[in-house]
Amino acid sequence: MLADMSILWPALLAGLLVLSTHVPLGQIVLKRGIIFIDIAVAQMAGMGVIAAEYFGWEANGWTVQIAAGLAALSGAVVFNLCEKYWPDVLEALIGIGFVLASSGSILMLAGNPQGGEHLKDMLVGQILWVGSDALLHTSVLYIVLLACWFALRERIGRIGFYVLFALAVTASVQLVGVYLVFASLIVPALAVRSYSECLKLPLAYATGIAGYVAGLLLSFVFDLPTGAVTVWSLVGAGIVMSLFSKGKERALRQMPTGVP
Repeated sequence: MLADMSILWPALLAGLLVLSTHVPLGQIVLKRGIIFIDIAVAQMAGMGVIAAEYFGWEANGWTVQIAAGLAALSGAVVFNLCEKYWPDVLEALIGIGFVLASSGSILMLAGNPQGGEHLKDMLVGQILWVGSDALLHTSVLYIVLLACWFALRERIGRIGFYVLFALAVTASVQLVGVYLVFASLIVPALAVRSYSECLKLPLAYATGIAGYVAGLLLSFVFDLPTGAVTVWSLVGAGIVMSLFSKGKERALRQMPTGVP
């Protein structure tokens, strides 16, 4: 059984890579109240992949990566302009962007006999079958993105955030799919919102890691779709982390505040 579980290690590494960038970016997304920008940009990156294949480009070539990156960056630039000029309806505009990207993907897959399978792969992902080349390329990209983020995050401004965000999502959506991209960004950030600032980042990472480990193990033991199970496991880990914070708050409130 341990030998059979060796298939999980590349998938776990893919999940850890996604968490490395998405946990800190997700906290900014939650703080700025642009919750659905991640799933919208992820959907746009996925549409870029589908568009590349639609025009006959090599499925795993650099042209596909460029198409996905340009689609995500275009969405990021548009959302940056929307935040600048129409901040009061930003979430509505992000939702429209998501719907357009989803519909565009369906239209391009309409004549493809395997279109339904392609769409499912884009949404749920194929994390169990991620290749070593994809892991290597993503690792290099994420190292650069993390270095830029932690060194320049106070100076990169709004457009810089959108560019880093789009590049991170472009890579991650091809590793784990749209649904896990959204869950990896939002669930850990949401789970630790009640903790002190110094604890938020490490606890958010811990939540994400617990969710991925549990999801991979459950999918292996019960032979269930890995991406879908991992989404549920992330949410479960997030609930546990959030409840722990609530329990700590209640305990503190019940402590005597004065000396008898």
